[in-house]
Amino acid sequence: MSKKNWTIAATVGAVVFSLSAAAVSAAQHTHAAEQTAAVAGHGAKPTVVLIHGAFADASSWDGEVAQLQAGGYQVIAPAVPLRGLASDAAYVTSVVRSIKGLVVLVGHSYGGAVATEVAANDPKQIKGIVYAAGFIPAKGENVLQLSNKFPGSLLGPATSYTVNVPGGTDLYIKPADFHAAFAADRTPAQAAVAAATQRPISQAAAGEPAAASVPAGIPLYEIVAGQDKMIPPRAERFMARRAGATIYTVKSAHDMPVSHPQIIVSVIERAAR
Repeated sequence: MSKKNWTIAATVGAVVFSLSAAAVSAAQHTHAAEQTAAVAGHGAKPTVVLIHGAFADASSWDGEVAQLQAGGYQVIAPAVPLRGLASDAAYVTSVVRSIKGLVVLVGHSYGGAVATEVAANDPKQIKGIVYAAGFIPAKGENVLQLSNKFPGSLLGPATSYTVNVPGGTDLYIKPADFHAAFAADRTPAQAAVAAATQRPISQAAAGEPAAASVPAGIPLYEIVAGQDKMIPPRAERFMARRAGATIYTVKSAHDMPVSHPQIIVSVIERAAR
């Protein structure tokens, strides 16, 4: 697959799709034709599965869900357990297998690694994968290794803390550092709320090696967060180029699903087509 680098302005306008039916004399027939066209168009669209990453939850996709549903897409944003890469992927795979028809996977951050594993489990059902500041690991790599491959990440011992829990250790971002490291596009007050409600990831999951790389033949799209302080933009581009993904760049902090849903939706729609 050829590599393309496109820059998307944060003020990208919404793409509006319209379907016009041929004029008929009877109003009843016109209404029936429009209903039939709407149903047919809806059925042709893949289901979009939105996979959140660490320190976030499924509500981070609220903006994307609303826009995609308005565009006629079926959308599922499962709650990723964040306990282990293989077990998280197995959970999301079970969700995907419950869907009839093709699926577009969308992974943010650690959710990108999960999406890669899911695609390896069911490659024929996956129409495409969109990575929103997402990890695209090769077999044997883990997300901590990739986030430290290039300088620029603020995630480290000084900005994080751990909590021992039954069966392991959870990793959190310190509330004082959440705004700068994770959610710089939000106001400090909004970032403080996000810090208080963050979903921790187990240290085991962050260090677990990927079981597989992305299967060949699946179209890939990486939206690089140009101001990311969690995964350095160089790391995102490195993984995308290595995987043969089409690359977009947006002026965004790491928390892209919240700050730039319209841009993510525009790339999802490209993948769906």
